[in-house]
Amino acid sequence: MGYLDLNAAYAQAAPLDAFTGHAAARGEVAEFSPLEWTTILFSRRDGLSSLSAPGRLSRLMSRLFGLEHKPQLADTRLEALRRFAVLAWHSGYNVAKSELLAFKAAGYSTAQAETLLASVAIARTDRAR
Repeated sequence: MGYLDLNAAYAQAAPLDAFTGHAAARGEVAEFSPLEWTTILFSRRDGLSSLSAPGRLSRLMSRLFGLEHKPQLADTRLEALRRFAVLAWHSGYNVAKSELLAFKAAGYSTAQAETLLASVAIARTDRAR
């Protein structure tokens, strides 16, 4: 049986202690819960195709061949976080303004967006080495 050490994963993707972004300077909360960090880490494996609803052809193929599309997360707040994290993993800081607005509409702050983007950028840089 396999074992996934999430403590090492949390340590690798945890926000920088010295990170002082513009939003953090305004006193906004820049923390995530362990469940939210897990969502961010697991979104690393999700492709951009997981952000859109399956089309007609995709639904037909899944019925014919028994393939299942990835359903969205049941919690809308976590789904907004997952969407933003997937875009961050694939695009870095180049996330659409509409996605940032959806992220904030789900109850997250600008400081949390900056923390997520900085953490993903560091992990992407480490991964490239």
